[in-house]
Amino acid sequence: MKKKVAISIGDLNGIGIELALRNHETISKKVTPIYCIDTHMLKQTSTKLNLDIPKDFKTIEEIAPYFDIQPGIVSKESGAYAYASFEKAVELAKLGEVDAVCTLPIHKKAWELAGVSYKGHTDALRDYFKADAIMMLGCKQMYVALFTEHIPLKEVAQHIKEKELTTFLLDFYNAIEPNATVAVLGLNPHAGDDGVLGDEEKIIHKAIDNAHQILGKKIFTYPLVPDVAFTPRVRANYTHYIAMYHDQGLAPLKALYFDEGINVSLNLPILRTSVDHGTAFDIAYKNANLNHLSYLNAIDYIVKY
Repeated sequence: MKKKVAISIGDLNGIGIELALRNHETISKKVTPIYCIDTHMLKQTSTKLNLDIPKDFKTIEEIAPYFDIQPGIVSKESGAYAYASFEKAVELAKLGEVDAVCTLPIHKKAWELAGVSYKGHTDALRDYFKADAIMMLGCKQMYVALFTEHIPLKEVAQHIKEKELTTFLLDFYNAIEPNATVAVLGLNPHAGDDGVLGDEEKIIHKAIDNAHQILGKKIFTYPLVPDVAFTPRVRANYTHYIAMYHDQGLAPLKALYFDEGINVSLNLPILRTSVDHGTAFDIAYKNANLNHLSYLNAIDYIVKY
């Protein structure tokens, strides 16, 4: 039996709705999608895109106030609608009416203009479920989890604390497949060079020891030198990485697998995946050659897990 998936439609001034319409036939063979958009807004998007609405394109009414779509424009109206669509998708998952949620891209500034206090989906999910959601991005060749996410680089070192990192490692282990191999990155160049270039690796090392002691087995590497951790020879040994900060993990991931990557929220009572790209306002509603692979991979992850 196919899983039911609530599709949060994202910012309607961007490319999300076009991805949904163009890929509906493909994903409907794998899952039963429920699109968190009402018929009025859907008809407006289909007219602007000159795309037919599939007959089995299931929608939900009374999402949020209607507005006039302005392709490529950041607006509070589109931000409010995107947030309401996301809330509805999560509500369906919480009620057990769907098996998972897949989110299409939002614009963080549009959320802010709409008065939404969250920086993104993951922040909101943490609050909704009172859980320490883990942001993991990647594809079947390589997944990268982030210990710290959207914080200034100058604040990263002060966030690396033994207790918090130990909990993160345990939660991450419990959320991934049992046969995963996990590499943990150091923070500093050369992983600190035995304290010459920084001593945060001592904290990381201790947190790993703590996790291994609790689990009764060794799962994680000790802090790897970040600038060689993603070379082909090293990468061949690991399915998952844990990065200490956002760009440390995502720069190599996107260099290697930009078109394929997805975003997965781990350590939650629901399964949520997302595309790993933005709203692409510059090409929205221009019948451009969109990258569909991230969206399709996000759906495939739900089918698999």
